[in-house]
Amino acid sequence: MTTHDIKNTVLRLLGGIAPEADLSQINPDVSFRDQLDIDSMDFLNFVIALDKELGIEVPEVDYPKLATLNGCVEYLSGIQRNRASG
Repeated sequence: MTTHDIKNTVLRLLGGIAPEADLSQINPDVSFRDQLDIDSMDFLNFVIALDKELGIEVPEVDYPKLATLNGCVEYLSGIQRNRASG
């Protein structure tokens, strides 16, 4: 999966959590919570959706790394690179 694929997956899953959001206007460096009307439960549902979609279980300590679009792509790409090389 390319970084482009990961980005599209993240945006699609966010769309399921916050369907009223205009995801084309997401600033990739600003927290989702600051841009979208999501609370901690919505964010948890997003993390669960990532796990189901990508098969990546994210430890709670790493949740802050998923706070932005760029953070998500970087974190998830790193996990995939580690899987491929391991």
